[in-house]
Amino acid sequence: MLKKIILFSFLILTIGNSFAENPNYVVPEALTGAGYPGHAELTWKNRTGFTYEVYRSTDGGKKFQKKTETGSDNFLDFFGKGMQKEQLYIYRVIPKGLSVENKDASKFEVKVTIPVATDEALLDMTQRYTTRYFYDYAQPQAGLARESSNDPNGDIITTGGTGFGIMALIAGAERNYFSRNDAYRTIEKIVCFLEKTERFHGAWAHWYDAATGKSFSFSQYDDGGDLVETAFLTQGLLTAREYFRNGNENERALVNRITKLWETVEWSWYTQGTNALYWHWSKNYGWKMNHRIKGFDETMITYVLAASSPTYPINKAVYDSCYKNSSYYLNGKTYYGIKLDLGMEYGGPLFFTHYSFLGLNPKGLSDELTNYFDRNRAHALIQLAYAKENPRKHTGYGANSWGFTSSDDPISGYSSHALNTPDENGTVSPTAALSSVVYTPKESMDALRHFYFDKGKVLFGNYGFYDAFNEDMVSGQQVVHSYLAIDQGPIAVMIENYRSGLLWKLFMSNPEIHSGLQKLGFKIN
Repeated sequence: MLKKIILFSFLILTIGNSFAENPNYVVPEALTGAGYPGHAELTWKNRTGFTYEVYRSTDGGKKFQKKTETGSDNFLDFFGKGMQKEQLYIYRVIPKGLSVENKDASKFEVKVTIPVATDEALLDMTQRYTTRYFYDYAQPQAGLARESSNDPNGDIITTGGTGFGIMALIAGAERNYFSRNDAYRTIEKIVCFLEKTERFHGAWAHWYDAATGKSFSFSQYDDGGDLVETAFLTQGLLTAREYFRNGNENERALVNRITKLWETVEWSWYTQGTNALYWHWSKNYGWKMNHRIKGFDETMITYVLAASSPTYPINKAVYDSCYKNSSYYLNGKTYYGIKLDLGMEYGGPLFFTHYSFLGLNPKGLSDELTNYFDRNRAHALIQLAYAKENPRKHTGYGANSWGFTSSDDPISGYSSHALNTPDENGTVSPTAALSSVVYTPKESMDALRHFYFDKGKVLFGNYGFYDAFNEDMVSGQQVVHSYLAIDQGPIAVMIENYRSGLLWKLFMSNPEIHSGLQKLGFKIN
């Protein structure tokens, strides 16, 4: 009750001070503006939900054009083109009813410099916005990434997506999106949660309920240990371990805590004493799901980490007998003149080339069957060629509009979007092309420009590009206005790997990883 009284008194004081200047309007608090290659971002505090009108001047304040009317606390103003030279725009965010020509309107003014639309500026903007999902939108008590911005299950946090997010936070600190200490505090909060929450022979569940700290069922029998999501999380933790290894006293203490978490994952226990790794175990249902982890798909990192474990390692026979022994491991076919060594028809959803390789560097990584960078590049190029041919005549496919992976979907809610299957329904997922920038830099940049300059007004929001769109749908229903942690993470991480290779360098600096790769028969050049 006391908190409510204080808050109410604060609002009265704020409004009272504003009205003291002019009794007819309330000044938007903390008005700021930032410029990007093709849009401006305005933010202000609007605790009372008042209506404001946004005006823009491109001629130094001589004339203003109304852009929108909103009761929100932010506005993204898209120009539909990239700036060829630096531009200065002036914005006024004024209370509804006050004329933009009024002499008091200049009190509601902010100047925004729009930079030149270089590739570097576009990549930095995309990485910056996407990283916000793991910093600004992180679950505040636990620090972990929320599963989705549109989660119908409450405040559900995800372990695999958090692993991706940890890597994005590290890159964000290096890019000065926030301080190194800010990244440390968020990651330390994550580690605190991971130390205290229930584990299942060292593995974490796929989802946890942030309110209770207990596992939240991903499906009927999947309420316990999820070894693949644990691998994605561990990939991020080990990257953080190397980042903070030579840091200050607090950072070095965090390194030791991460090492303890890493060493207490019982990878070998998840073999059930056989030459196979099993995905799930539940204290309520045991091995009922009985899902062997087979490839080629996103799960390769699970075997690499299991073989690398200093405490509960698997042997090579587990990898050879299980992961490499499936109907969709070997391929060898040619699609659009592009040979694909491993994977299902057309390669499957494009996240197969992303999740395991956020920290595991595919450059120079090979075995007797393939070079993994070349294999992953082929997968992305096949998807691009398919979009160009567009055999099913979908409206939104093309040379600059491609990328098919598991994501939200305007039609079915969530789908794999694997090519030439019923799931391939015209939906394009920006994460697919954008996260492939390490493999297809030119082609991914073409997609980025299209998504941003041509479609940004409907496809870009406070955390970057929305999860998916389908131009076969009617106007107003084409874009899924959601964000998923497992789709956001690869965008930020792979852009950083393309720009600097930072996260590859950090993860590959873990000495255990080299031992594990060699055990499984990989070569690192």
